[in-house]
Amino acid sequence: MKKSINKFICAVSGGALLLLGSCSKKIDESFANPNAQIKQPIETLLPGIISNMAIQHSANGTLYGPQNDGLYIGRFIQNWATSSAGNQYDQMGDNFINSSDVMGSIWAMHYYGMGANLKRMIEWGTEEKKWDYVGVGQAIRAWGWLTLTDIHDDVILYEAFNPEQLVFKYDPQSEVFEEIKRLCNAALENLSKTGDGVSQTNLALGDAYMNNGDVNKWKKFVYGIMARTYNRISNKAGLYQPDSVVYYCDLAMQTNADNTSLKWSNAGGVGTYSYWSPFRGNIGTLRQTKFIADLMQGVNSQFPTSSQDPRAWYIIRENPNGTFKGNRPNRGTDGLAVADQPANFWGGLFSSTTAPSSDANARYIFRNAPVFPIITASEIQFIKAEALLRKGGNNAGAQAAYKKGIELHFAQLRADYEATVPVANKISDASRDAFLANPLVVPAAANLTLSHIMMQKYVSMYGWGVVETWVDMRRYHYTDLDPVTGQQVYRDFAPPSGTDLYARNGGKLIYRHRPRFNSEYLYNVDELNRLGAFAADYITKECWFSKP
Repeated sequence: MKKSINKFICAVSGGALLLLGSCSKKIDESFANPNAQIKQPIETLLPGIISNMAIQHSANGTLYGPQNDGLYIGRFIQNWATSSAGNQYDQMGDNFINSSDVMGSIWAMHYYGMGANLKRMIEWGTEEKKWDYVGVGQAIRAWGWLTLTDIHDDVILYEAFNPEQLVFKYDPQSEVFEEIKRLCNAALENLSKTGDGVSQTNLALGDAYMNNGDVNKWKKFVYGIMARTYNRISNKAGLYQPDSVVYYCDLAMQTNADNTSLKWSNAGGVGTYSYWSPFRGNIGTLRQTKFIADLMQGVNSQFPTSSQDPRAWYIIRENPNGTFKGNRPNRGTDGLAVADQPANFWGGLFSSTTAPSSDANARYIFRNAPVFPIITASEIQFIKAEALLRKGGNNAGAQAAYKKGIELHFAQLRADYEATVPVANKISDASRDAFLANPLVVPAAANLTLSHIMMQKYVSMYGWGVVETWVDMRRYHYTDLDPVTGQQVYRDFAPPSGTDLYARNGGKLIYRHRPRFNSEYLYNVDELNRLGAFAADYITKECWFSKP
């Protein structure tokens, strides 16, 4: 009875995520359940909180997390496009006119999926002096704030998670960044504590699918968040501090053993499989784009190598001709002959949108239970290389970090994603070394450019790092020019234009998501009017982080 009443009352507030705590509190006070503890062991809260960092699946809500929003963000950065024409997301559009929560999954992840549970884990962990759980909670909260503001700009910060309020004020992204830094510093302090209730064995109970209770890996995760945060504002000459970026990179992940990655149990049941898996069946219409295929095939003007990138067989799909091609956004098959049309991400025909019964032909992060990265050592090296190059005076250091980033990505693929790659196409030491020895890939230090760094970072984060890659592309306004070459930083990247660009954008490219429809557009109308969030072209407004 309590469950039904609770569900009904909360449903009245729709997706009003910040009100759910209030619903639960009032029902709990009136109809106390003698069979349930009011205070739950924090060890049981952490697994569900962590699941939100990819995709949540629970009785109280599902499909919250970056994997769901990533289906759409991946189109904006041309990781993939739809197999047919006429899709508004391929056109850099949204679904606001249909009153839809599409592209509101990270919003739901932060405010509801992790929301009050994460707040309680930190509070209860403090009471119990389980400082490792407190530090992990603060680290995840910092990551959540960064991921949220990355795609929405201004968000509800100071009034968040207050069950006594019905409407909420939005706060500037600059202040969200300061809160991220505060949380990171607090997390590091708590993760460094010993004694009291601190125990790796106990932390591993809740942390079995992330870092297995290793606080040193959690510290490196925090430093990775800091490196990302400081690197976000590279366009702000008065605020950008490349030395700080490098400092935090040097404290973050250095080897693939340090990577922060999420794992699935593969035990059966929807929540034990990746959202992009054949079992879940959610990416049947997505195909790799011409941009990534050309980059891996060796026909991109930045990397016109005589042979294809050995990693191609790991992260994208070949066609019946044994080559790598892709379609352009909003162009369907893009005129490709059938034999040139790439397989879908599960290994089926281009024309097939039906998920297979197993993942035997799927590869990379598109299998049922892959290792799903959150932050990797490879990414950190590319961030460091960019900061050193931007600072100037240390091209050798930038080149060393750049090369190490590629090497780490090769090693990551070989360790975690080799299972279904054809034997003849598996990376060998020789093929890796030949690729790295190519001066078009790893030039002399004096010839290293931002294009080298950003495009190899793009490859290393293909698929899983869509939010970070979208941040990068927006920092470079999609088509900004490399100051050395005078060519686009993202060489050959062609955003949709003309009739391929969403009509409501007014000829402009997408720079942000709207707040989640079913909470904000139904219940926080005055504040959204203040932000101008009802404008047709609101999604084209540049975020604070990428502005000068």
